[in-house]
Amino acid sequence: MIDAFSLPDLRRRLLITLGILVAARFIAHVPLPGVDSAALQDLFDQNGALGMLDLFSGGAMRYFSVAALGVYPYITASIIMTLLTPVIPKLTALSKEGESGRNKINTITHWLAVPTAALAGYSQLLLLQREGAVAQTEPLAAVAIVLSIVAGTMFMVWLGEQITSYGIGNGISLIIFAGIVAGLPDMIGRGLMASDQFAGLAVYAFMALLTTVLIVIFTEAHRRIPVQYAQTVIRSGKMYRRGGESHIPLRVNSAGMIPLIFASALVMLPGLVASYFMAGSTEDPNFWNTIYNIFNSGASMPGGLVYWGLYFFMTIIFAFFYTMVTFEQQDIPGTLQRQGGFVPGIRPGKMTDQYLSGVIGRITWAGALFLGFVAIMPFIAREVTGIQVIQLSSFGMLIVVGVALDTMKQLEAQLVMRRYEGFIK
Repeated sequence: MIDAFSLPDLRRRLLITLGILVAARFIAHVPLPGVDSAALQDLFDQNGALGMLDLFSGGAMRYFSVAALGVYPYITASIIMTLLTPVIPKLTALSKEGESGRNKINTITHWLAVPTAALAGYSQLLLLQREGAVAQTEPLAAVAIVLSIVAGTMFMVWLGEQITSYGIGNGISLIIFAGIVAGLPDMIGRGLMASDQFAGLAVYAFMALLTTVLIVIFTEAHRRIPVQYAQTVIRSGKMYRRGGESHIPLRVNSAGMIPLIFASALVMLPGLVASYFMAGSTEDPNFWNTIYNIFNSGASMPGGLVYWGLYFFMTIIFAFFYTMVTFEQQDIPGTLQRQGGFVPGIRPGKMTDQYLSGVIGRITWAGALFLGFVAIMPFIAREVTGIQVIQLSSFGMLIVVGVALDTMKQLEAQLVMRRYEGFIK
């Protein structure tokens, strides 16, 4: 960091990044009308799922601000486009048109994020009104609130793109990173206040550190597939043959945190649906109360095994699904064949495709089991330590560590470009 700030152009990029992140944090505290702050605070303290979502927004959802959804509608739209690109022929053709095609897909993603944000904002408004945390509003006022949420989301996306263009790192990821980190001091403070659980806090901190180390290892782990290139060049009527060697880095965890998002959405869905039909606290429990208790992330042993066990297996399934979808979309065997490359001992074309698919399938087992372990880590930490005031988020840890590693690599690359003489020595 000292070397980076000593270079004027790199210092300017870092200051732009920090300035935009500060602006994003201010926007996260611009409230919407009709909010009962005390009722909203109690609701988020009692609901673990909402507390986890609030962690991602950096407290914006807890205050029901214009940036309550953060950039997650855009992330959802990006995931939808990633899954639809190999399925819809027009999108597949656009993805093969190079930079112009990617720009068109990016534009479609932005437009798709608008209705996604509107739907998510309206759903959140209905949920908070049903819980009494937000006052009932007239239709026109509700429309104004939803439009404000959509505007806040798209403005946060625009700020993230400004970081990508003029700052350091991936802007969208850094916006999410800042939101998560902003909620850490409050979480640590609540943990330190539990002075009677010092031993549990020490174990909790150790498990968080161990998880961080595992995330770093599996984020960086990859299998190198050797590749050779054979090229024929004709000069002055003479034919020359030349070749080269390289490798394809196949990541152990190429799916990232997408399987966790899919798995958590499906596991939380039964409890979310049941919350609309379950009996109130003053009424006799019905069937939907039982469903809500089974699919409640806050349930302890042995009831919690249903929710977290299903979460574990669904994460593994989606890790394989998303990895295979993205692998088919990349078309690595076809790219190698067009560039005159081949894997030693493997015939180009179909045989290469089968070989790479087999390798990716085997190494994905390690990545899938790792994601499954990270998914249930909050449950394990809570049961081992007995601490309820701290919510260890598997999403949050994956995002924070991944973004920190990616930003560090980009910063090092910028330093290498400007001071390569010292690296050569």
